[in-house]
Order: sequence, then C-alpha cells, then structure tokens
Amino acid sequence: MKKLSDIKRYQLYIWLVPAFLLLNLVADVIDDRTDFPRRVVNEIWLVSYLSVVNYYLLEYTLPKLSWKRFVSSFLRLFLYVFIFSLGFYIWRYIGLSLHIFSALGTPVSMEQRIGILIGYSLKSVAFFGIIRHIYNYIKLKQDTQQLRIASQQAELNYLKSQTNPHFLFNTLNNIYSLARDKSDLAPESILRLSKILRYMLYETSSPYTAVEQDLKIIEDYVALEKLRYDDSLRINFNYDLEDMKQSLPPLLLIPLVENAFKHGVSETREQPFVDIHLSIKNRQLLFIVKNSTGDRAGETNTKENIGLSNLRRQLQLLYTDYQLKVLPGDYIFTATLQINLASHA
Repeated sequence: MKKLSDIKRYQLYIWLVPAFLLLNLVADVIDDRTDFPRRVVNEIWLVSYLSVVNYYLLEYTLPKLSWKRFVSSFLRLFLYVFIFSLGFYIWRYIGLSLHIFSALGTPVSMEQRIGILIGYSLKSVAFFGIIRHIYNYIKLKQDTQQLRIASQQAELNYLKSQTNPHFLFNTLNNIYSLARDKSDLAPESILRLSKILRYMLYETSSPYTAVEQDLKIIEDYVALEKLRYDDSLRINFNYDLEDMKQSLPPLLLIPLVENAFKHGVSETREQPFVDIHLSIKNRQLLFIVKNSTGDRAGETNTKENIGLSNLRRQLQLLYTDYQLKVLPGDYIFTATLQINLASHA
C-alpha cells in the first residue's frame, strides 16, 4: 500500500502538470502563433517528459543530495543536466519519428535546438520547484497548526485530569469531617456530592457547557461547604447573565470558589464570609470572588495552589483576551477574573 505522503505528492502533480501546460499554451496564444492545435499536441508531448523528470528530480533526487556523498550527488546532478538537454532533444526526436510531434517554425541547427530546449527545461524546473516549495510551506504551517492544537488539547485534558480529582479530594474531606462528627447533615452532603460527580462524569468531557450548568455546580458546592459551618458564615452568591445558555468551558470557575473556602474561610476565626459575583454581558465575563482570611495582607502566603495555577494555564490555552487578578488584603482575599468570551484561541 502506498504511503499517505506519496499519495499527497501525486495529488500535487495532478494539478501542477496541467497548470504548467496551460501556462505554455497561454504563452503561445499571446505570441499569436499559427497552427495552435498542432502546438497543443507538441506542448503535451514535451510537458509529459518534463513532468516525469521534474517529479523524480524534486521528490527523490534533491532530497537525497548530501555533502557527505559529494561524488554520488554530483553524478546525479550531472545526469539531470544530460536529461534536461540532450535527453530532452532525443525525446523531441522520438516524437518526430512517431509523427506525434510536429516541426514548426524556422529550422535551426542541433546546437540551437538543444539551447532552446534547455531554456524550456529550466523554465519547467523553476515552475515546478517554486510551486512545490510554496505548497510544502503552506502544508508545513497547517501541520504545525494542527500539531499545536492537538498539543494544547492534550494539555487541557491533562489539566482537567488534575483539577477534577483535586476538587473531588477537597469535597470528600468536607464530607469526612461531617461523618467523623456523626452529623445529621452527612446524608445531604453525600447527595450534593453525587450531583457534582454526575456533572463531572457526563458534562465535563465536552469542551463547552451552558453557564447555567456550572452555576448549579457552584451552588451545590457552596451549599456543601456551608454544611461544615454554623450560622456565622455569611455567603453572598449573585449573578447577572444575559443568556443562561452562554457556552463556557466546564468547571472553569470552580477553582476560585474552592480556593475561597479552602484557603480563606477555613482559616478565618471571626466573621467568615464569601462574596461571589458573576456577570456576562456582551460576551464579557466578570467573575469576582471575595473571601475572609486569617492574616493581614503582609502575612498572606501568595504562592498559588494547584487550582489557581491550573486555572491560569487553562486560560492561556483557551482565550487570548483575559485577565486574572488575585489581591491579598487585610483579612480579605479578592480574585477577579475577566474574559472576553469571543477571544477563544
């Protein structure tokens, strides 16, 4: 079975050969030469020879040339000098002998005829070589782009494979603390966890989901976290969305909410709170998560955890116009995410 690369090379020459033939015929028309039908046959005869020779020159001979094999490379090129000159003349003579090629115009000497045919050959080499180079350049850019997309998708999948278990691990810790204390809220927490798991199993495999789906998961997660605290925890979750069906990468927002509870509220001794605001207008997303902390601004460890670092990398891969700011304050931590949803990479 032929290699795919060979098939693609054949496809290139399938349209490249007629294009070169058409170019020569157009030149004949411009020169207003007589006997145009016979010239068409002559051009077909000459182009058929040069097409085969150029194919083997460009696809097999030139790629194998090397300074390490200088002698053999020189002999190969010298052979093509013969093929494009005297060999081309012999091909023309064979056409005359078979009454396929017609001698048109003023008779010239053999040396002059070979010189004319060499010019014809060089024109064909330039045409086939330049077009082939442009084709390979475009194909290389397309292959590079496809490889980049595949690489980015693989990295996104890897980041999701890290984020989801990390998120699940923290959630299980919450349920464990309730079960350890033999809390009556443990069954409710397991029910909410089952909803989150169902979403992670069946919805996060697709690249996008409706923003309302992520809102439900955030609400379930917030409710699950709230079970661990008494009435002293104040939670404010509000949103303003033009379209609840607006598409968004699944679980993109959850790391900021998770971070607010795990590294903020859990370390706050007095008046813990979490404020969450989401708005999407004219495809501009604004997501603000503000939470209490147990430290002053200068005492806060600004090193990002796996959730925030993964979020930053996902944003780099998904969008070209976004901004993620984390601002430690006095006993307050604010994370602000802005995305132009139309700037998808």
